[in-house]
Amino acid sequence: MLTFDTPLSQIASIKAQTLGKLERLGIFTVRDMLYHFPHRYEDYSAIRPIASLVPDEKYTIEGTVANINAGRTWKKKMFLTEATIEDKSGRIRLIWFNQRFVAQTLKSGMVIRASGKVTRDRAGLVMQSPAFERSERDATHTGRLVPIYPETAGLTSKFFRWQLTGIFQKLSEFPDPVPEDILERLHLPSLKHALFYIHFPKNEKPSLLARKRFAFDEMFFVQLKALQMKALFETAKAESIPTDEAALGHFIGTLPFALTAAQRKASTEILKDMGKARPMNRLLNGDVGSGKTIVAALAAFACAERGLQTALLAPTEVLARQHFENLSQVFAHTEHHVALLTGSYRILDGKTVTRPTFLKALSAGIPKIIVGTHALLQADVAFDHLALIVVDEQHRFGVAQRAKLQEASFGSLDATPASVPHFLTMTATPIPRTLTLAFFGNLDLSLLDELPKNRKPIITEIAATDPEREKIYSFVRSEVARGRQAFVIFPLVEESLALKEVKAAVAEHKHLAETVFPHLSIGLLHGRMKAKEKEEVMRDFKEKKYDILVATAVVEVGIDVPNASIILIEEAERFGLAQLHQFRGRVGRAEHQSYCFLIPGKPSGENNERLKVLAKTNSGFAIAEADLSFRGPGAFFGTRQSGMPDIAMENLTNLKLITIAHQEAELILSEDPGLKRHPLLISALQKFEEQIHLE
Repeated sequence: MLTFDTPLSQIASIKAQTLGKLERLGIFTVRDMLYHFPHRYEDYSAIRPIASLVPDEKYTIEGTVANINAGRTWKKKMFLTEATIEDKSGRIRLIWFNQRFVAQTLKSGMVIRASGKVTRDRAGLVMQSPAFERSERDATHTGRLVPIYPETAGLTSKFFRWQLTGIFQKLSEFPDPVPEDILERLHLPSLKHALFYIHFPKNEKPSLLARKRFAFDEMFFVQLKALQMKALFETAKAESIPTDEAALGHFIGTLPFALTAAQRKASTEILKDMGKARPMNRLLNGDVGSGKTIVAALAAFACAERGLQTALLAPTEVLARQHFENLSQVFAHTEHHVALLTGSYRILDGKTVTRPTFLKALSAGIPKIIVGTHALLQADVAFDHLALIVVDEQHRFGVAQRAKLQEASFGSLDATPASVPHFLTMTATPIPRTLTLAFFGNLDLSLLDELPKNRKPIITEIAATDPEREKIYSFVRSEVARGRQAFVIFPLVEESLALKEVKAAVAEHKHLAETVFPHLSIGLLHGRMKAKEKEEVMRDFKEKKYDILVATAVVEVGIDVPNASIILIEEAERFGLAQLHQFRGRVGRAEHQSYCFLIPGKPSGENNERLKVLAKTNSGFAIAEADLSFRGPGAFFGTRQSGMPDIAMENLTNLKLITIAHQEAELILSEDPGLKRHPLLISALQKFEEQIHLE
């Protein structure tokens, strides 16, 4: 008997060589096949008289095979099958290239349906490579709303339609993880109907209803996972860390700047959470340059003063090194040293040490503030008393990976497994408020929506013509003469076949150095350089050995050069607004007036409208909202980075759906906290977690 868990290797109609192709798509079982959704539909439902057909349109016709010929073409040596189909109104030719089975299948006198695009050649109208099937059969490939699947790995939409038709005929049980009362309350179809509607809808309405059901499922699972994690944090025990106000005040007094009101408010919220006997679980969401690091430093100081450890995790070595350098300066006037552990670095008490030496000191509790990448979460890393985990730029981690970081804090990271570390996650990408519930429903939120008082708004202009570009180059020369520095940003490292028109940073570096700025010193930074090479280039730029740094998107976060006052962004339309805002944040980090010039590669009305948003505002939250409306959530986050499936991503701006999913998740967990009465839901949640484990 066929079930959801039946391996596809047990289905006779799927050949051994096809199994390998399916596996490359992550399709192993009947369930996987059912959840391989169409990405669009061709509407072939209306059958048209042959006499009414016109070129360059797609149609379905029904008629009798009048004659059929097959053989090789004279010129290209291709196998060609040609048939003439006629109905009461007229006749048309159908041709197929290199599809021998067509000649073996079609016979004169056979009545068929055919769907495809009509074109015109020297002999008249012709339909090239149409899908076809006998008229007496139920419509699968023609005469209906035909599902089109992502045709990768050599698997055609026709293959998926045939196989799914067979699966629906043989599958008797469709175990539905979502309780029936929820489906009734929300007027959503059962799983059986939803799967059939998405693969074989009679018209657009059932397909949309099916997508609504699956969007709810995915958001419901995300909310359940978030609420379970929140409950775990609320019931777990943590080290209560009371704040020594006098010591904290003295520490703040050593800082070379005054805290903003937003920084003080966020710090108060965080320190208050850390004073409780249950673990903090908070998101610090701040704009570029709003000073998140210093807020994290105040929390780390409170821990260190109690003899407790803080781990700050960053997604890249570049960013980890930047945090290490910044925090080392912040803590320079204290007795607390900052350590660094990444794949390339092991710095303890200001010295490079061996990994065993570092790990021994870590487990003995010697460094109290430890910065690192995921190297900090490896099995052989043990802390003495880890009280706080800070994760920076969490939008670069997937949903499942973020959950994993939180779950890691429940593991035996130190000698006190009964005590859970406080958890603070930070992002410099302002998340539109409509998305905070979807992505971070389990986190308390602190906002940094205020910039330091000495910061001047960055002047942003769009330069779309050659004269404007020359004017900018001249301005760069004058700013460098005044002692300032500049960034020039490009989308890619080298020429790509898919994007031939994109300027390569490597080639442009040479062009700028030899032709545009021959008397200036120009550095180059890109993602394919080794970590230590990047460090060297950034250090040299910071020390003013370069006047201009040509770079790719690697500079989006983690580079702090207060003397840089200009950033030019080439092919600006290729970046999202949120990413452009991140780039812009590389300048304007000191008292100097700073400038951002956006240079579109292909000026167009739509591109300019998008880029004008940046010219009008410096508010990251306003820009994020605009980016979301222009590009959609999939592009805003990057589906892979978000860790969310496609249908959930499509519906991330549907606040009503997210709110309903959140409410239903709260309701079911209030009635059945362990989901013991819902075993199918437990199983579905486990599979969902596996599905979104993308990184």
